[in-house]
Amino acid sequence: MKEPLLHFLLIALAIFAVHGLLGDDAEEKKASIVVTAPKIEQMATLFAKTWQRPPTADELKGLIDDHVKEEIFVRRALELGLDKDDTVVRRRLRQKMEFLNDADAETEDATEVELQAYLAANPDAFRVDGMLAFQQVFLNPQRRGDAIDQDAASVLEALLADPAADPSPLGDPTLLPPGLPLSGAASIAQTFGFDFTEALGKAPVGHWTGPVTSTFGLHLVRVTERVQGRTPALVEVREAVAREWTNARRKELEDERLAELLKGYQVTIESTDGTDASQ
Repeated sequence: MKEPLLHFLLIALAIFAVHGLLGDDAEEKKASIVVTAPKIEQMATLFAKTWQRPPTADELKGLIDDHVKEEIFVRRALELGLDKDDTVVRRRLRQKMEFLNDADAETEDATEVELQAYLAANPDAFRVDGMLAFQQVFLNPQRRGDAIDQDAASVLEALLADPAADPSPLGDPTLLPPGLPLSGAASIAQTFGFDFTEALGKAPVGHWTGPVTSTFGLHLVRVTERVQGRTPALVEVREAVAREWTNARRKELEDERLAELLKGYQVTIESTDGTDASQ
């Protein structure tokens, strides 16, 4: 035991053993990247959809190599903290979380009772607007001048005296239509203006009345038909109601999950006046 050579051999063996153990640990700690068969199939399928043919062996190897490269770079970027305070990355991560909520909402199918209840709670969102048809006689203020009000009264008197007569000769030439078939308020306003449409909505059915003012001049009008607005039955708007129900359910799930996640955080909002507000 006193021989120096023996001591040297024992030290050498100890160093070799320690090196072997550390080397084993390093190999064990080496990160692994596994490119699974389903992943390879997914890459091949995407390639085929893009190029309308399956990839060759070299092309498939290139896809796999690129996937491994991406995985290495992503892991290294995360290790370096490159994802921190990056607006693009943060926005993308938020979108992915929202997609999870969307996916859950899409898997839910509303029952007829739920759809009917949603329609009843939101009737204005699905309301069928009223429509009306009318005739009009136009009086041009530039042509009539100060006599336009008196002329309007005279034309109205003539129209009321003979409702069956053709009214067109009583008015002034115009590019405006002499009337419209059943139309919604938006369509009428697009041609005659909002004020005219609002006044027309209050006019009686079947009788000449006026004058009604528009941006063009004065009009004598007769509403020939009026269909009142109404809330439709579910069978008429089921697709729209189902779509809006899904959107509302998505928002509800998002709010619920956010509220649950907030329980794990103490949120402090710094104020410009030096005080903090916590929630």
